[in-house]
Amino acid sequence: MAETGSAKKPSIVLTVGSKVSVRSAGGQEDVFVSDGMFRGLVSIGGDNSLAIELDGKVKGEKGRVRLIPLNAVLSLDVLQAVKPEEEKRTEPAAAGYFR
Repeated sequence: MAETGSAKKPSIVLTVGSKVSVRSAGGQEDVFVSDGMFRGLVSIGGDNSLAIELDGKVKGEKGRVRLIPLNAVLSLDVLQAVKPEEEKRTEPAAAGYFR
């Protein structure tokens, strides 16, 4: 039986902990590819950025958090989504500005 057009599709939500691959603009015609875990949105001076914890496909980058300004994002692939109710912190929150 075919689905009708009135059937609701689940909304797409980018959740903390999801594995992603982000293509973003670099200098001139360069394109950066950042593979890792989405850690959240960060606001710096009123500009929002994606925080991606890199997975280490490039030597020496495992665990590094890359901030990608939203206006530089060319594409974002969600490789493995985490359901909102499954979101968990992997480390205790640190005191200070970044939580």
